[in-house]
Amino acid sequence: MPKELESVDVLIIGAGLSGIGGACQLRRNCPERSFMIFESRAASGGTWDLFRYPGIRSDSDMYTFSYGFKPWRDPSAIADGDKILNYIRETAAEYDVERHIEYHRKVVSARWSSTEKRWTVTAECGNTGESVTVSCQFIFSCSGYYDYEQGYTPEFVGLNDFSGTVVHPQQWPEDLDYKGKRVVVIGSGATAVTLVPTMAKDTASMVMLQRSPTYIADVPLEDPTALKLRKWLPVAWASRLTRWKKVLFQIYIYQLSRKRPKQLRHFLLSEVRKQLGPDYDVATHFTPNYNPWDQRLCAVPNGDMFTAIREKRAEVVTDHVDEFNATGIQLKSGKQLNADIIIMATGLNLKFAGGVDYSIDDQKLDFTDRFIFRGMMFSDLPNMAFTVGYTNSSWTLKADLTASYVCRLLNKMASGKYSTITPRMIGTVDEEPLLDFDAGYVLRARDQFPKQGNRLPWKNYQNYIKDFITLRIGGLKDKELEFR
Repeated sequence: MPKELESVDVLIIGAGLSGIGGACQLRRNCPERSFMIFESRAASGGTWDLFRYPGIRSDSDMYTFSYGFKPWRDPSAIADGDKILNYIRETAAEYDVERHIEYHRKVVSARWSSTEKRWTVTAECGNTGESVTVSCQFIFSCSGYYDYEQGYTPEFVGLNDFSGTVVHPQQWPEDLDYKGKRVVVIGSGATAVTLVPTMAKDTASMVMLQRSPTYIADVPLEDPTALKLRKWLPVAWASRLTRWKKVLFQIYIYQLSRKRPKQLRHFLLSEVRKQLGPDYDVATHFTPNYNPWDQRLCAVPNGDMFTAIREKRAEVVTDHVDEFNATGIQLKSGKQLNADIIIMATGLNLKFAGGVDYSIDDQKLDFTDRFIFRGMMFSDLPNMAFTVGYTNSSWTLKADLTASYVCRLLNKMASGKYSTITPRMIGTVDEEPLLDFDAGYVLRARDQFPKQGNRLPWKNYQNYIKDFITLRIGGLKDKELEFR
């Protein structure tokens, strides 16, 4: 029999950026509510503790990637992984969250009882092999939608014939020695453009092999506006003003990409040409076959990727893998790329809500049958919310709003002595994909996700201003939200 833990009001699943932020907001806004955090790993920090590859950094600016209630004080607008991890843990310490975390607790199932009006959650203990259960009134899932156990690797012909070392960034070996080695990074996303300039400082050769290009934007490592504001204002004020400036700029760029994609495309490519010079083949290596923001833009601080290319420390090859062989990769063009180390920066796998087996009164719950409410709850599912960030902006902006809204719901439940809160769809809603985004990792897993609708409150608009008004300022009297 599983060991039964003391019941709590709220169970948070995941002690990463979202989970720690959600716990801190509970401490701030719902101090009377008891809570516990189940974390499957041995440490907090989520992504920022798991990923250890060289140069790991945020691909969003830290003024929007940080918590709204704890301004970012470091001058770096694009921060490395260690700084982000320290920031998360510093926040947890500041709000006394650490003592609420139960490590090595991998949640495997959650059962809602309509008679008891509570969840029973079962977790496997990775350090002992035993199982534990906890009863709670509300589940706040903050495990994101990535599969932390294994990244995505395509099925390449002859991969086992390669005599060198093959590495996926998600399982980066601590003892990997790449100094003086020939390295090929397969991929063109945020991980690849981070690895290439960082490792190229020490490798004998560095090649970024891509099937097709990605939009890459040069951004300043330090925000000049923020630096000026800090001379005249307290750091907290300067950070908040910079945060809103960044929010508005992100919205402007995204709207420009939807309304005038050719104009934004021309600007981005002209900036690349300025970096690499008139003789570089930008058309082949940096001109995507899609419009800006059909997939995420990659940011390179102070143009470090372009600098590595200009200085001949790194090379971009746009081609397709034909097969692997003992010495490297044979390309479909006939070219051979010899390598000592090949890095599969080929993407992530998705796993909705941490892969937890949810059920209602012993009836297994299929999330693909549900519509998402306000980007966080689900049709006809009581007392449960999950965090998913923006695809066109910083993850934490939406995570902050979600946690704030959950706190408001919990306070209304307490003041009204309600035991359940359940989104109920009234009328008809046309179905749309939850993640309307063309990245490979999304397309591979789109059929695993719940649906969104074509109208509020069932549509997730990917717009911080709209969500701020609705979730932070707007009232909780929603005819499609049932309090009982």
